[in-house]
Amino acid sequence: MRKSIMLTFFLALQLVAFAQKDKADKAGWISLFDGKTFDGWKASEHPGTFTIADGMIVVFGERAHLFYEGPVANHNFKNFEFKAQVMTTPGSNSGIFIHTAYQETDWPKKGYELQVNNTHTDWRKTGSVYAMQDVKAAPAKDNEWFTYEIIVQGKKITVKINGKTINEYTEPAEGGRLSSGTFALQGHDPKSKVFYKDVMVKVLPD
Repeated sequence: MRKSIMLTFFLALQLVAFAQKDKADKAGWISLFDGKTFDGWKASEHPGTFTIADGMIVVFGERAHLFYEGPVANHNFKNFEFKAQVMTTPGSNSGIFIHTAYQETDWPKKGYELQVNNTHTDWRKTGSVYAMQDVKAAPAKDNEWFTYEIIVQGKKITVKINGKTINEYTEPAEGGRLSSGTFALQGHDPKSKVFYKDVMVKVLPD
């Protein structure tokens, strides 16, 4: 009898898990980072800047960028919703690049950088569309996880932190940088330590 009850309980748990997975699939979110390996990612310049610990991408070291080069959308995204859990440490700087492409050295030339910086000396804070439309007051705190969402639809970039819209930037009719491309996480400098996890994307129609 006890074995029968335990089996029924186990099967019920499995059904719940399948239902949750189905719900996630229907929502359209796709994971870009498996929490264990850098499969689908390629680091530039100083690969040692990026390590994995406890399901997190740890960014700490010389300037480098970690580009998504995996199979989702053939790593070429146009309209999308991107989200990740991010945690900064005091005085640290990083960034999330969109519509970019792999580049062996230097700061990425293609696309836009969405700033990750709560207390670094750079006055452009988390949520800035870097040097295009900047945020002056940090919307999150160091040493605390926060949800970073980036939505690109046509010529518009929307940035949300913990569900709150903090920046909306619309490109001019001509001369913008939005086209299509991949994502990259930035290692800014040897004094900056930033963590990323639950990196996901939802592809939107053109």
